[in-house]
Amino acid sequence: MIDLHNHILPGIDDGPATLSESLELAKIAVDDGIRHIVVTPHIHPGRYENQINTIQPVLQTLQQAIADADIPLTLSMGAELRISAEMISMIPAGKIPFLGSWKGKKVLLLELPHSHIPPGTDKLINWLLSQNIQPMIAHPERNKEIIDNIDKVSPLVAQGCLLQVTAMSVAGRFGDAARQISEILLQRDWVTILATDAHNSRHRPPVLTEGVQAAIEIIGEDAARALVTSIPEYIISNHAEI
Repeated sequence: MIDLHNHILPGIDDGPATLSESLELAKIAVDDGIRHIVVTPHIHPGRYENQINTIQPVLQTLQQAIADADIPLTLSMGAELRISAEMISMIPAGKIPFLGSWKGKKVLLLELPHSHIPPGTDKLINWLLSQNIQPMIAHPERNKEIIDNIDKVSPLVAQGCLLQVTAMSVAGRFGDAARQISEILLQRDWVTILATDAHNSRHRPPVLTEGVQAAIEIIGEDAARALVTSIPEYIISNHAEI
């Protein structure tokens, strides 16, 4: 399996604080059947001031530690970018890493605020698409505005956004509301991938299988497994780090 949303890098956001904690997450991921992770530290101006040149050395350190520990896991670079005014200048400046590609466009993991969909999001998405960038919305099932009214996500899908749903949401680990939204999104065939959005070993581990099993009950085995195998494989197939 392939995990396209994971905060495994140490000391760079609200994921693990130390390299040893990152290695613990790597072992959990491998035990769950994950063979590749796209690392996606937060880029959130004013809170997490990350960009390619701060992510790269941390990634390389973890890659070396994983190799030294003989853990059969590969990593590539991405990021989870919070919607902000700053991104309009950061993207053309080449400061933002992408997950891979989708139908010729570079895939950007885009995070909405947890509380709402900001006014002007539609214009931002149109701008990204005009820049040959494919937005993938991170964990829409946990956005409060979408939970209150699932049709709020419909315009994003109509514009062409991809959707990344958290595996543990499907399994009910983020509560009934997130589970119900995840189920509807799966039933509507709006979910592009499932990912772990892992942050730590106890409460948010890098585990996909539990969510996949729950998804199988909703959309069947082939469709559910594609969300963690062939579809993320397609996205990363043109990634510079693969």
